[in-house]
Amino acid sequence: MTNDKKKQTALDAFIARKAEIDDMLARLQALSDEHFNVAPDEVNWAHVGAIGWTAEQLRGITDRAFGEGEYVE
Repeated sequence: MTNDKKKQTALDAFIARKAEIDDMLARLQALSDEHFNVAPDEVNWAHVGAIGWTAEQLRGITDRAFGEGEYVE
C-alpha cells in the first residue's frame, strides 16, 4: 500500500469516527433538551445518580479533549 493510500485510509477512518461522535453529540443534546426524558414532578434520587454518572463520564471525555483535570500537563 502506498503512503498516499495509507493516508487516505486514515483520513477516511477519521472522518467516519468524527461522524459517529457528531451523531452521539446530537442525540445527547436532544435528550438533554427533553430533560433526559424525566418530567420535573417525577425526578427522584435515582435520576440524580444517573445524570451524575453521565456528567462524570462526559467530564472525563472533555478533560482529555481539552487537557484539563487529570490530563493537565
